[in-house]
Amino acid sequence: MANRRFELFEYRHILVRMRRGDSDRDIARRRLMGRAKLAAVRQEAQSRGWLDPAQRMPEDAEIANVFNSIPRQVPSSSISTAEPYREQVREWFAAGVQGTTIHAALQRNHGYTGSYDAVKRMLRGLAAERVVKATTILTFAPAEAAQVDFGAGPVLTHESGIPLKTWIFVMTLCWSRHQYAEVVLDQTVETWLACHRRAFEWFGGCPSRVTIDNAKCAIIRHCLHSPEVQRSYAGLAEAYSFRIDPCPPHDPPKKGIVESGVKYVKKSFVPLREFRDLADANRQLREWIMQQAGVRDHGTTHEQPLTRFAIERPLLTRLPDVPPVLAVCSEVKVHTDGHVVYKKALYSVPFKLVGKQLWLKVTDTVVQAFHRHELVATHPRLRKPGDRHTVRDHQPPEAQAWLEHDPQWCLARAKDIGPACHAVILAMFNNTVLVNLRGAQGIVRLREKVGDARLNAACERALAFSSPHYRTIKTILDKGLDNEAAASSTTTAPTDTYLNGGRFGRDLQSLLIH
Repeated sequence: MANRRFELFEYRHILVRMRRGDSDRDIARRRLMGRAKLAAVRQEAQSRGWLDPAQRMPEDAEIANVFNSIPRQVPSSSISTAEPYREQVREWFAAGVQGTTIHAALQRNHGYTGSYDAVKRMLRGLAAERVVKATTILTFAPAEAAQVDFGAGPVLTHESGIPLKTWIFVMTLCWSRHQYAEVVLDQTVETWLACHRRAFEWFGGCPSRVTIDNAKCAIIRHCLHSPEVQRSYAGLAEAYSFRIDPCPPHDPPKKGIVESGVKYVKKSFVPLREFRDLADANRQLREWIMQQAGVRDHGTTHEQPLTRFAIERPLLTRLPDVPPVLAVCSEVKVHTDGHVVYKKALYSVPFKLVGKQLWLKVTDTVVQAFHRHELVATHPRLRKPGDRHTVRDHQPPEAQAWLEHDPQWCLARAKDIGPACHAVILAMFNNTVLVNLRGAQGIVRLREKVGDARLNAACERALAFSSPHYRTIKTILDKGLDNEAAASSTTTAPTDTYLNGGRFGRDLQSLLIH
């Protein structure tokens, strides 16, 4: 009993018995206090005149002030063997080191010979000294706030047999405790925004503020004083006229209402149920909210959430007449091929922006690219990874020319130039080894330099020598041989064969003769 801590009412009871004349032996026999302690109490009470029945009984505060200041006498035999190491043990205990490890370290490093029980008693005392952090119960007015969180959902089976991990999105109205919940397959920004819109439509209105944690789909830089909100989520808040209230980092109790709501869904709805697919899971979840969760006697409010929600619903902010378009903003870099990537799909932008940072605004149907707040590209939304949407005007001029001047374009232009040119281009495309598209494009572009007549004449001469190639025609034009008839070389003397120079001075017949 020497180490026992006595309460105020016990001191008062003992003083009453002493004023009545009971001896220390009689009081100790009742096992109210040890005789050594009683002697100290009697001495202190007599010095203050408290044992005189004619005097008034001291007030509780006065008794507590006197006896709490009396140092407790601890027999030397009761001093812990671990007492010399208290500060070291306190440091280890604060660092989270377990008791057996502390005992082993004392034996190894300090030659400690005491028992583990002594260390355990000291640790128990140190734990009692810890100040318990007090919390505050937050109160909310109707329609003032909602809290949002994700929790682990049931594992669904894909039609291929692959198990799918899911999450449960939960939004709880803080006053009524009515909630919206949805099973989802991911925690992306798109899912986050869409779940908010469906939750507001479920409630038929919007609360004044939404308390969230620091999920990446909502907060891109968490900070106690200056959190940075994801641009897409900020746009949603503006469209629905609610304010975002992020919790301080690593402080989930600040949204304890939805934390409890997530646990309730996980423990009451998920177990012992079977789900065919995602749609079936959400159908069952909605029925459970309306038929069970919404009509239960809530443990905090002691009312049914749906009953309180009937009062709260008219006070919610009215939803916009036209639902806002949900848009995800994403910063991307333009690759050297003039495309940006979003969800593994490629979208073209003007080639001059290669290497620049752009912002994409992505809706369910459209992808828009912005550079310094200027819209530079618009594309339809692609869903399949690897798909690409390219606008031809976004490509460099040489690439545009290559893409636009296809074989049909070359044949059409050659036909306009003349029949010989058309025959040359057709012969080039009939080559069984080479594509010859660039050569055909080069021949057609020669019209800009020499005109249609000369080009067609050069093609006619090239055909006469069975050489329908770009280099052949270019050489004929450079040496001015297009003005000579292809058959004139047959009547020319062998000595005159090379007068005009070049391999095209003679025809095939003259080559065979000589």
